[in-house]
Amino acid sequence: MGVRPARGEPGDRQVTVFEKVFGTAPEGVWAAPGRVNLIGEHTDYNDGFVMPFALPHTTVASVARRDDGLLRVHSGDMPGGIVELRLDELTPGRDDGWASYPAGVVWALREAGHRLTGADIHYESTVPTGAGLSSSAALEVVTALALNDLHGLGVERPAMALLCQRAENVYVGAPTGIMDQTASACCTAGHALFVDTRDGSQRQVPLDLAAEGMRLLVVDTRVKHAHSDGSYAERRAGCEAGAAALGVPALRDIPFDGLAAALDRLRQGGHDESILGLVRHIVTENHRVEQVIELLDAGRTRDIGAVLTAGHVSLRDDFRISCAELDLVVDTANASGALGARMTGGGFGGSAIVLAESDAAEKITEAVVSAFAAAGLQEPRVFTAVPSAGARKV
Repeated sequence: MGVRPARGEPGDRQVTVFEKVFGTAPEGVWAAPGRVNLIGEHTDYNDGFVMPFALPHTTVASVARRDDGLLRVHSGDMPGGIVELRLDELTPGRDDGWASYPAGVVWALREAGHRLTGADIHYESTVPTGAGLSSSAALEVVTALALNDLHGLGVERPAMALLCQRAENVYVGAPTGIMDQTASACCTAGHALFVDTRDGSQRQVPLDLAAEGMRLLVVDTRVKHAHSDGSYAERRAGCEAGAAALGVPALRDIPFDGLAAALDRLRQGGHDESILGLVRHIVTENHRVEQVIELLDAGRTRDIGAVLTAGHVSLRDDFRISCAELDLVVDTANASGALGARMTGGGFGGSAIVLAESDAAEKITEAVVSAFAAAGLQEPRVFTAVPSAGARKV
């Protein structure tokens, strides 16, 4: 039922492992978290609003500089030994497996004009992979932060997130938005992070569920998803087609009170119902982010549960990126007394979040686990998400 617990701050053990792998001591140790998105799904590449917070689960990097133009990376969580790459040979489209993510960050930094001479990096992670919790963004951000610090590059956190997004978009080939990297780089403990992805403005919104007698459960369905597959790219292309048909730069520019008229225009233009669904989700999801902020500001935290559930319905029916396992979590949790629930992340698997009263969390968890067993599914991993610190040197 549990997920591997988030480790405490790295210490001597990480240094010892680095020395064993590379034969020398690291110059420092850095950590970057995964994230849960409270509300605002697939809005980031539509110039919209998002509201993630950082998890206590992190990817940790022990790093030392090299001066011979080599990038050598090693993971304690992936099979195989050291992956060795030449900086001058890094180019988008090459497939180095998991190492493509740190390699892409190095490539993006160099493309931006930053001088790097090479590095040895050992990674360890407690962020579940394929669970919609941004394990790839944590890997990218911790790499960028370490190299930024070691080489004195002076890259600020928002710009660092953009470079990491470029690494994932161009080098790895996954057309993701900016939310995941921004959350990993910029979140603070005890807060959700509201981001306007068009202008990059941010607001730290206090979120202390425990103090109000609530918990936010993350339920990892163990159904793997991958951002680099065609389904994600198809949704993004559909959103862009909808915006183009409506004559706006992005779906962000369709106001909530103008949605009905926009959908009528698309119908009259002969556009497929699938495009209408994508447009409807993005416009209503931006509105749901604004609703959640208003409720939190008004101290009505419990009332956000209904907004979360409405978001899931939209993702399921309009954006069409849920799956039977995610729907089972949401339906079972809500039937068992949850305040609200929805899938989180890119979709097609991964995780759902459940807002619950603290004293009901165990009952809801048991109900979800039992429902998976009755359906013949692998037992899900369930843990409480606590808004935690963003990337940092440790």
